[in-house]
Amino acid sequence: MSESNAVMIVLTASGGLQDAYSYFVRGRVFANAQTGNLVLMAQHFFTGDVTGALHYLIPLTAFALGVLVAEQIRARIRSDGMIHWRQVIVLIQILMLLVVGFLPINDIVNVFANALTSMACAMQVQAFRKVNGYAYASTMCIGNLRSGMDALSAYLRTKDRKHLRRCRQYFLVILVFVLGAGVGGFLASRVGAGTAPTGRQIIWISCALLAVSFVLMLVREEEKIEKVTDQDELRAISDLKEKFKKNL
Repeated sequence: MSESNAVMIVLTASGGLQDAYSYFVRGRVFANAQTGNLVLMAQHFFTGDVTGALHYLIPLTAFALGVLVAEQIRARIRSDGMIHWRQVIVLIQILMLLVVGFLPINDIVNVFANALTSMACAMQVQAFRKVNGYAYASTMCIGNLRSGMDALSAYLRTKDRKHLRRCRQYFLVILVFVLGAGVGGFLASRVGAGTAPTGRQIIWISCALLAVSFVLMLVREEEKIEKVTDQDELRAISDLKEKFKKNL
């Protein structure tokens, strides 16, 4: 259920919006693209601007911490309960991003807001790593682009349509990410980004998308349970019929 296109679409749209939000609203920091933060951090360090370097080091550290937290949750929560550990991750993300939307926009608070956003992104990318059996990232595009072009190259060589399906899957992920980022950037420009109080609340759209993913996974889990239950009932009826025939 966590690998379905429906869940991928809402998660990836949320991931794109989070990156646009942190960059356009919260002081030109990437929530997801940590390579960009590394480059900017290094540039500030080498020019002697330690304060500027910390501006990018903090979200980097928060991202790393998010991966660690997601793995600890996965290891400690059973996957056969009413709520899957990935759904717990989504709930934590929603709470973190809700807090971000309440925080005022200024240079000091933005550091904390970006740290929370980066941590939430890391938890998502660590928890949701496959769609329809293909490895992917819902919060960044470089790996998806590489995988998509690799699949396209394989299709051009072999004409095997399975490679074309894989290529389409990756470019669908990229398209959804672009749409999410585009919506985030457009809204930031319309409300004045950091100059308007409503700019900080754009992140709540991600909360809504994450809530949709939570419900989708819950519904699919219930359908799966019902399907298994129906199969068990049919098997039990079949066993009773066999026993009745033997008794006759």
